[in-house]
Amino acid sequence: MKVLMKGNEALAEAAIRAGIKGYFGYPITPQSELLEYMSTHLKDRGGVFIQAESEIAAINMVYGAAGCGVRVMTSTSSPGFSLMQEGISFLACAELPCLLVNVVRGGPGLGTIQPSQSDYFQTVKGGGHGDYNIIVLAPNSVQEMADHVYLGMDLADIYRIPVTILADGALGQMMEPVEFPEYDVESHKVDHSAWATRGRVNGKRHVITSLYLEPEIMEKINQQLQKKYREIEAKEIRFESIQTKDADIIIVAYGLVSRIAHKTVELARADGIKVGLLRPITLFPFPYRQFSDISKNTDFILTVEMNSGQMVEDVKLAINGEIPVEFYGRMGGMIPQPEEILEVIKEKQNQLSSRKKV
Repeated sequence: MKVLMKGNEALAEAAIRAGIKGYFGYPITPQSELLEYMSTHLKDRGGVFIQAESEIAAINMVYGAAGCGVRVMTSTSSPGFSLMQEGISFLACAELPCLLVNVVRGGPGLGTIQPSQSDYFQTVKGGGHGDYNIIVLAPNSVQEMADHVYLGMDLADIYRIPVTILADGALGQMMEPVEFPEYDVESHKVDHSAWATRGRVNGKRHVITSLYLEPEIMEKINQQLQKKYREIEAKEIRFESIQTKDADIIIVAYGLVSRIAHKTVELARADGIKVGLLRPITLFPFPYRQFSDISKNTDFILTVEMNSGQMVEDVKLAINGEIPVEFYGRMGGMIPQPEEILEVIKEKQNQLSSRKKV
């Protein structure tokens, strides 16, 4: 049965249904409804809710609880996510599974409470110190806000890695019908007894740390992590392709912007312009390989983002100079409109045609 819910609330409800045992967070707009929902419902359904004194405290509570081998999470918005970066680096090195949620707002600084995608670099490239990655999922609807919780928690457990759901203020606040699938928590449980800190086992105790003073050991830890990231890149890429097979022009967009771009595709097709859409769903691992096929018969790619140009760098790496990659972005909480993107496409078309004639 579908129910009408805000994105933040749908995500929280999905987390409870997915067996979350601990939520630790600090209120910040535009994700506060998520924390409020947890404060109201989690305790009565078998979990622990703690409003921490800061985002730094919250992420370190996640570290401690994740070390017990149970499903735990936190959520925040951009300035709060910045404060969590050191803790996320610790979690990555200690290989602790957890779910992180960043409902992005405009920046830099305190910025605005309006939606943005300006945290792409920080989230996808590893905003803390050291050589690490986390899995990053980018929903584009309230339904996916919920769906990505189940997927994210499963991936976190399988790979012993932090997973981030990277949404934005609009997805967190908008209301849409959402359906919660049947999800048997017990059948999805992963045995963490080999490392989790649950007291002595056969006289031995488990120690979880990210501190290795000997460089030879630290290098081995890094090599182990990199091997895991390569496995994730081989197995866990997710994307959506819409009308790309015959497209002369392809828009690349993720999250909320991908829905806007989808409407642009419809408008362009009605106008006789063959436009398609490629939507990365996993931002790490990024679908680099999927660009090789679409670039063969395409005039150019237009990457559209709510920032000054961040994912476009990954798109350019994927294309490797085979065709032009153009960029269009809005910043500070401004949301591009479908007609606006179509005008940009027409303008880029004319510019490229002029260059060819010269």
